[in-house]
Amino acid sequence: MNKKIQIIAVIAAVTFSAFVLTSPSDPIPLPLPTSNSESDSVSILAENLDKPRAIAISGDRIFVTEQDGFIRVVQDNTLLESPLATFRTASVFDGGLLGITLHPDFPNNHYIYVFLTYEENGNLWNKILRITESENKLQDAETVFDKIPGSSFTNGGFIKFGPDGKLYVGTGTISDSSHLPQDLDSLSGKILRLNDDGTIPDDNPFSDSPVYSLGHRNPQGMTWDDDGNLFVAEFGPEKNDEINLIQAGKNYGWPEQQCSGDDNFENAILCYDPSIEPGGILFYSGDKLDFESPFIMASMRAANLYQLDFEEGLSSQKSILSGIGRVRDVVQGPDGSLYVITSNTDGKGFPDRMDDKLLRILK
Repeated sequence: MNKKIQIIAVIAAVTFSAFVLTSPSDPIPLPLPTSNSESDSVSILAENLDKPRAIAISGDRIFVTEQDGFIRVVQDNTLLESPLATFRTASVFDGGLLGITLHPDFPNNHYIYVFLTYEENGNLWNKILRITESENKLQDAETVFDKIPGSSFTNGGFIKFGPDGKLYVGTGTISDSSHLPQDLDSLSGKILRLNDDGTIPDDNPFSDSPVYSLGHRNPQGMTWDDDGNLFVAEFGPEKNDEINLIQAGKNYGWPEQQCSGDDNFENAILCYDPSIEPGGILFYSGDKLDFESPFIMASMRAANLYQLDFEEGLSSQKSILSGIGRVRDVVQGPDGSLYVITSNTDGKGFPDRMDDKLLRILK
């Protein structure tokens, strides 16, 4: 995708989907989870996860963060009883242990990176920890980046290594009234780009700054296509969720602009009104599953896993998994399967007695 995409869509009803959107005064998502059983296309790998937030995979191991501070491990399709690590986190609604990613050389250096919300002297902050693990046990943990402004509701927290080997971090605004996302001297409401040790790359767009792009509200997922284009999904304030094509040094408008309309800012390539609460997004590059469109997107409020083509826009959006409630994150495994986690225990869903779950999509 080499050309700039300019597709702005306002949804009153989304076709190709079997879900109910609620009003801003009733943000609890529908429908309720309807299926606990496995099928020939979906298998349940783990149950009773507590507020899971993100997934990372290496070989036969799946690492899952739980918001209250635990890194859980699923190995050989079995949830291990003991967490890999336990951290003290801030007790806030949408903060805690959030994103997780593995170093590109993880099989050799065993580095795991996580994004964590904490409280210090009455203030909320976020930091990035680099963990060294051995045989599913924590060997060492060090803070590689700190003092990202924190919030009770909009911390962002999604982290991934890009195809350039740099660590990309989505940070949220501290409040909807804050203008810090427009302040280059603040780490709030930004996409950050870091070296693997937390230092600032020499080729970042702003000199001596970790900021890669600015003007974001609450980034929730990121992915790269085959051409190296970076896409970020983020929450809007009850409406105007955005999918953005991120370019170095560009400003995406929050809080001055939502989705589009101001020539001083970049337009979103997709805009959802009402909100669907997008979670993790993925450019599928495998050949195990036959999708019509390459992008896969988790949705919490709309309670679906979608496939869509950003160039074609919302007309290409189709549900590929529903009936499990809120869907938080999606990743591609080394075998080409998809792995997803639900988010029904996060305080906004309808958990059943086996929630939350880690599932594998086989076909």
